[in-house]
Amino acid sequence: MFNFSLHAIEQLTKRNITQEIILLVIESSSEEKSIKEGITIYQGTIVENGKMYLIRLFVNEEKIPPLIITAYKTSKINKY
Repeated sequence: MFNFSLHAIEQLTKRNITQEIILLVIESSSEEKSIKEGITIYQGTIVENGKMYLIRLFVNEEKIPPLIITAYKTSKINKY
């Protein structure tokens, strides 16, 4: 179980990313990176309108349940 911060909810709406996509990325993430103590980046790919995108989300793992801080999608997959 994860909670979504108000900022995350606003950004998901703005970026047209559903909470279901976020939960799928977390469940299937093959790559996790800790950027600083307690903050983890999850990432995974989706196909939207025939184009592949990378979804990246930042999670505060020190909160119970973990708190999704923000998320975004990018077509620049090789950059990450």
